[in-house]
Amino acid sequence: MGWHDPVVHLPRDITLSADAKAALTQIVAIMSDQVLSGEGSARWDVEEVMTLETRLGIAIGVDDLRMPDGDDVVVTLGIEHAALLLDGMAFTEMASVDLPWFDMVQWTADFVTTEVRQHWTDDEWHEFAVRSN
Repeated sequence: MGWHDPVVHLPRDITLSADAKAALTQIVAIMSDQVLSGEGSARWDVEEVMTLETRLGIAIGVDDLRMPDGDDVVVTLGIEHAALLLDGMAFTEMASVDLPWFDMVQWTADFVTTEVRQHWTDDEWHEFAVRSN
């Protein structure tokens, strides 16, 4: 079975600042590490994480080492991509509880949640949650 980008549900064009893209790149890098090590394979599908990387325009191994300065970037995400990002952020936050920089992780989690979640209504999130279960 080859890699593919499935149908996007409730797509939104989202403008990401350089800081937002950097935060999302870190989350996706952590998710990728977990999936590739086998630890996150039960939580996330490798194809879904790859789709997320592609949608965000992230080249793991490149963008996580050097974030270009500059302008905002516009990406198109479906609600399923946003949910995957939020799950990755929640995982990162829980895995960081005992680290000395946990306050920074919490700030980043709040930032990411605000940046991503706001593009869909509460009703759309509820419908997605019902459909996903």
